[in-house]
Amino acid sequence: MIKKHFYIALMAATIFTSCVPQRKLEECQDKQKACENELSALKTTSQANEAKVKDMTEQLANDKRDLDGLRRDTNVMGTNYRILTVKYDKLNQLNEELMNKLSALLSNSEKDNAKLSGDLQTTQAQLLKKQDELNALSVQLNALSAQLGKQKQNLDSLSTQLQLREKRVNELEDILKQKDDAAAALKKKLSDALYNFEGKGLTITQKNGKIYVSMDESLLFASGKTAVEPKGIEALKNVAKVLDQNADINIMVEGHTDDVPMHGNGDIKDNWDLSVMRATSVTKIILQSSPGIDPKRISAAGRGEFFPLDPAKTADARKKNRRTEIILTPKLDELLKVLGNN
Repeated sequence: MIKKHFYIALMAATIFTSCVPQRKLEECQDKQKACENELSALKTTSQANEAKVKDMTEQLANDKRDLDGLRRDTNVMGTNYRILTVKYDKLNQLNEELMNKLSALLSNSEKDNAKLSGDLQTTQAQLLKKQDELNALSVQLNALSAQLGKQKQNLDSLSTQLQLREKRVNELEDILKQKDDAAAALKKKLSDALYNFEGKGLTITQKNGKIYVSMDESLLFASGKTAVEPKGIEALKNVAKVLDQNADINIMVEGHTDDVPMHGNGDIKDNWDLSVMRATSVTKIILQSSPGIDPKRISAAGRGEFFPLDPAKTADARKKNRRTEIILTPKLDELLKVLGNN
């Protein structure tokens, strides 16, 4: 027992006496800030894209309502046009009848000339009145025809715009579905590759179009250490094989700790340091296991104790919170291209 205590004291002394140069600490802090800024920018971009999709969907619904209103107005105007056309035909028929009557009166004998003259004047007055009515109807018909033509142009233009917007919305929905399908396919590949580890300190979940591979501290690290254990290296190698075969996936490695403060004097001074160093260790193993992975695809970040899975102050809750998460996100290049065209 005395020897065991001696070795523990010797290891602790080694940890507390090994110092990292100030420059290295600053580089780690700079990398941490850059990762946090990049994560914030990605979240902002994602929220903006979702808001834009929502706005386009609402605009599409408004355009459909406007189109329905235009169709109803067009139907009403068409009905009025047909009614006026019927009246116009009736007046033409009456005009022909009056003209025939006038011709018959003119053919009568001279003894009826006086009566015919009076009838003629009356008929002429009626004809002039009817002609005025015909002229007025003709003006109305021309105006209505011009209005219908303009209305049809507006309707055609709106219909074209609506079709374009429907096409863009469909493109966005197709791309989002492709992204979800790709995430589901990636989750299955990871589940198949990590079958022996799931339920043994490793979980794989799909949420908001992303895949989360969460590894407990017990699978990857000894308590308070940043070097990955052999069983954790094996799991990370399997993850790296899947990521090497899916080049269109962005990778974020996040380290998380519990809320128990650390007061070290060596490399690890607090939970921030521990979470960042663990995330960096996992990132390096992934890159070393699959040299084909472009380092530009992967980022490492330390979250400290500030994003717990369980906020309770119990041993079980703290155990859940000590984890490393590999967050996989399909690239959104096609979606951003469609939004840019809008």
